[in-house]
Amino acid sequence: MGISDQWWRDAIIYGVDVGTFLDSNGDGSGDFAGLTSRLDYLQGLGVNCLWVLPFFPGPDRDNGYDVSDYYGVDRRFGDPGDFVEFLREAGSRGMRVMVDLVVEHTSDQHPWFQAARADPNSRYRDYYVWVDEPPENPDYQPIFPGVEESVWHWDQAAGQYYFHTFYHHQPSLNHANPRVREEVKRIMGFWLQLGVAAFRVDAASHMLEPKGSMDFPGDPHAVLREYRQFAAVREGRVAMMGESDVPPHQVADFFGDGDELNLLMNFLLNNYLFLALARESAEPLRHALQLVPPGSGKGQWANFLRNLDEVDLERLTGAEREEVYRRFAPREEMRVYGRGIRRRLAPMLGGDRKRMEQAFSLLFTLPGAPLLVYGDEIGMGEDLSRPERESVRTVMQWSDDRNAGFSTAEEGALVAPVVTRGQFGYRKVNVADQERNGDSFLRWMQNAIRTRRECPEFGWGTLTLLESTNPAVLAHRVDWNQNGIVVVHNLAAAPAEVSLELEGNGGEWLEDLLRRERLKIPRSGRLSLRMEGYGYRWLRLAGMRSRRANPSAGADRGASRSGSGSRGRSGGGGLSGSGGEAR
Repeated sequence: MGISDQWWRDAIIYGVDVGTFLDSNGDGSGDFAGLTSRLDYLQGLGVNCLWVLPFFPGPDRDNGYDVSDYYGVDRRFGDPGDFVEFLREAGSRGMRVMVDLVVEHTSDQHPWFQAARADPNSRYRDYYVWVDEPPENPDYQPIFPGVEESVWHWDQAAGQYYFHTFYHHQPSLNHANPRVREEVKRIMGFWLQLGVAAFRVDAASHMLEPKGSMDFPGDPHAVLREYRQFAAVREGRVAMMGESDVPPHQVADFFGDGDELNLLMNFLLNNYLFLALARESAEPLRHALQLVPPGSGKGQWANFLRNLDEVDLERLTGAEREEVYRRFAPREEMRVYGRGIRRRLAPMLGGDRKRMEQAFSLLFTLPGAPLLVYGDEIGMGEDLSRPERESVRTVMQWSDDRNAGFSTAEEGALVAPVVTRGQFGYRKVNVADQERNGDSFLRWMQNAIRTRRECPEFGWGTLTLLESTNPAVLAHRVDWNQNGIVVVHNLAAAPAEVSLELEGNGGEWLEDLLRRERLKIPRSGRLSLRMEGYGYRWLRLAGMRSRRANPSAGADRGASRSGSGSRGRSGGGGLSGSGGEAR
């Protein structure tokens, strides 16, 4: 399989909610026509894969993740013709489209569930999981404690309890039933035929969990292998990205032997990344990178700072979670479900431009495919007056015009509110202002993404952690096809001294990809850097094929992580970076 067939290894993924992105007809809801009209903006940003959150018909009690028709487009967002036009226009700009495959559950309004609850002899009864009495099983705990009291819900019409992993209005499907799997493959086939390039498999790990009387005939992972095989036969370059927030010893199972999910959302790294930012220490990130198994030839990690759910800190200890809370969610209203944070990244970091840049520098340089969500490229904030995870699902802030340029509708008709107050209100944070300002965060993001796309090593290469005597400094290297890049981050507010010993003679150099300058390697082979507080450097090893970068002071080399690939290229960058001086 060639590089173009594995495009997902090095994709820049942008998550977009159609309903909150841009309203084209003034009804208060974003739509596909509005999204299509902003594809030039997204192309200019540099993203090349659009993850479109659920847009299917349904009651919309969970931001679209309660589907009642898998083959349609909710009329708020347009019609199927609008979706196909969006696909065509995105493809013409070199952007692939990923859609959510929400099949762990359906809406309780789905015709399957309505038929199942009405007749115990219906073929649809076994599409779901039913019991006469809920079993006492400590593993069956609500995902949303404080919102749902149990994973079993009594249905009066059916005269039984049904299982739901999430909300009670989202009954879980029984994937042990071959008829359910055939339905899922029909759904996949429909969207692949229209031209979709990838699926985000919602709640992939929960799909495989046994529930009540549900009984998988053998390995539950055979379900994912079946779906992956079907997709690959229909479209060889299709990608499947999974949401699998499971313990470290289980997570690699979802890659299988390269025959399950292509991409896994890297929840474990996300947990420790926020702990590292809270502590201003590199140790949590080093720990995570050693703990998370490499994707290697089997798959790839999708790294993210935020998605449009909560920041889920479930993999941290209680004490570690409290550390992150104290730094980024000091008030109870900022927290949710006893394990997460319901805030956007920019306000979590206090709007500190240096910290925001550094966070995204980490995202773009840690091995994997970076994933960002709409609005983070301009530093949008949240609305904590909204319930649960809705706080981060406010409308896109396009300008300082009425309704942030999102819609011409009356304020009360908007699908979601506009952030109006404080330093993240739309009059202070919007696309139009930042496009006019060459030093804006949006301009920084455009250049950072452009530079990242010129560095395939981050998507294909082998990771080596480099030891540092300064606990605030994370130094790592990625190598691919005889090209190497050394990346250094100072996670602390205080400046830091870093020394890297590089083999080679004085005629070799480093290309600073962020500053468009070359750093001469001293005759001693030791490069000293003075890093600014929250500074970062991306340094390509030019003319140093197959050589290694070693830590100073004779420290041991860090753990390695492997990737795969067959060809590379050098790249520069137009990013005016933050970091320090070389001596």
